[in-house]
Amino acid sequence: MKLLVIEDNAAMQTTLQRSFERRGFRVVICDDGAKALSRWRASVPDVVLLDLSMPGQDGLEVLAQARGEGLTTPVIIVTARGTLGDRILGLNTGADDYLPKPFDLDELEARIRALVRRQGQASEVRSGEAPSFCGLRADAQSGAVYHQGQPLDLAPREAALLRALLVRPGQAVAKDKLFELVFADATDAQPDAIEVVAYRLRKRLVATGAKLVTLRGLGYLLQADD
Repeated sequence: MKLLVIEDNAAMQTTLQRSFERRGFRVVICDDGAKALSRWRASVPDVVLLDLSMPGQDGLEVLAQARGEGLTTPVIIVTARGTLGDRILGLNTGADDYLPKPFDLDELEARIRALVRRQGQASEVRSGEAPSFCGLRADAQSGAVYHQGQPLDLAPREAALLRALLVRPGQAVAKDKLFELVFADATDAQPDAIEVVAYRLRKRLVATGAKLVTLRGLGYLLQADD
C-alpha cells in the first residue's frame, strides 16, 4: 500500500515515514503545497495524508484542486487545526477522514486501512448517483452527509452508519453487516456497540424528515417520518 504524505514538518515526516515503512507501507513525502498535485498525480497513492498548513499552497486548496481534477484517492487530513469548523470545512472540501494532531499511529493506520476497505465496498455506489433520501445525501467521494445541501455534524461512526442505510432506504440492513462497516477500524469493539451508534444517530435525525427504525432480529432501516 502506498501513502503520499503531504506534510512540511520534518520531524513529522520522519516519524510517519519510518513508522509506516516498518509496517510494510511505501511512503512518498511532499513538503510543499505548490508541488503536491504533481507529486499526487505521479505517485498514484492508495491514501493521501494531508496537512492543512503548508508552504506554497494551503492544504485545503490542494484538496479542492485535486477533487476538481477528478483525483479520487482517499484523503485523511492530519493537522493541528482541529476545531469543528475546520473538520466540517475539510470534509466539505473532499476529505474522507480528519484526524487532529497529536494522534496515535495505530489509530492512523486503522483509519487508513478502513478507508481502503471502504473504497472497495463503496465502488458500486460511486458508479451511480449519490444515495439520497428525505433530503439526506451522502457525498460518494468525501463521505460527508448533507441534509438539504447543508453538512450534518455527525461523528465518523454515525456518518458511516447513515451512509450504509442510505444505500437502500426503506430496506432493513442486518446489524452484523452494519457493525462490519461502521467498526471496520476497531479490533476490540463488541457487536452491541452498533446499538449505541444507532441511538446517537436517531437523535441526530430529528427534524430531518427521516427516522432510524429498529427491527428486532433483522437490523435497522431508514424511513420517512410521517
